[in-house]
Amino acid sequence: MRIAVDAMGGENAPGEIIAGALQWTKETSSNIILVGREMVIKEELSRFTYDPARVEIVNASEVIGMEESPALAFRRKKDASIVVATKLVKEKRADGLISCGSTGAQMAAAIFILGRIEGVDRPPLISALPNSSGSFTFLMDLGANVDCKASQLVQFAFLGNAYARLFLEADDPRVALLSNGTEETKGNAVTLEAHDLLTRQKNINFIGNIEGRDIFADEADVVVCDGFVGNIVLKTIEGMAAFISAASWKETGKIPAYFQQLDYTRIGGAPLLGVEGISIVCHGSSGREAVYNGMKIAEKSKQDNIIEAQKQSLNLMDSQE
Repeated sequence: MRIAVDAMGGENAPGEIIAGALQWTKETSSNIILVGREMVIKEELSRFTYDPARVEIVNASEVIGMEESPALAFRRKKDASIVVATKLVKEKRADGLISCGSTGAQMAAAIFILGRIEGVDRPPLISALPNSSGSFTFLMDLGANVDCKASQLVQFAFLGNAYARLFLEADDPRVALLSNGTEETKGNAVTLEAHDLLTRQKNINFIGNIEGRDIFADEADVVVCDGFVGNIVLKTIEGMAAFISAASWKETGKIPAYFQQLDYTRIGGAPLLGVEGISIVCHGSSGREAVYNGMKIAEKSKQDNIIEAQKQSLNLMDSQE
């Protein structure tokens, strides 16, 4: 297996990105392709001991910064590291990619280079949250699409259903819609319509609405919402976990194990579902541990053939007309 790594993306690039990727080669049989400014990468590699046969460098002269317009930068910077890395996946030179850079640019590259899976309007981001049973609940969309139609939330549900089947090894994952109440009459116009559409779907285990407080209660395997809500929920969880961890450390000198599980470095990254290739979006502040764990997700996604699983799930979706 070979994973492309955007070596120039993120606040800690290239050092921490390369460190995490090299650690991956030491603990697995997979190879890596480091994509970015060749001289910068070579200089950074000189600080490490590694097997040159396992590490390839592909030059990319440009970088898309976090502050740039993703769509505009994608069109203008044809030799950006995220663009080149995505092309490697498209050309089958890499089995998947990870990046800690601009999420918008990574999404644009995935849509326009890899292409969307048939039946998908907008690719969503999905990630795992630990729940009370010691397993995980998947939340989606995490920010790729801030405005969604009800029909797109239905698509998210079927994509998330496929992902949960593989990663949780669940035969019939419980899929819920995030709302401001469990009653079917609760929600805004889009959520109400999505609830109606999902209720009419025969090939998915839709259990209805779920409230934010129950995301961690193991009441659902997949929780669906638009990217605006999902990103706010995720950032609130991150902030809460950091606050409680800091307060606990100050008071007891320890951080509760549960809150350590909420650390994004342990989660690794969020797969962009609904595209014809594996593209893992990592936190912009990721260090080597997060990069390493993001590569774990990329490898498992490839091994479990997540692309085909999504296609099969979407084929079970009844017409929404």
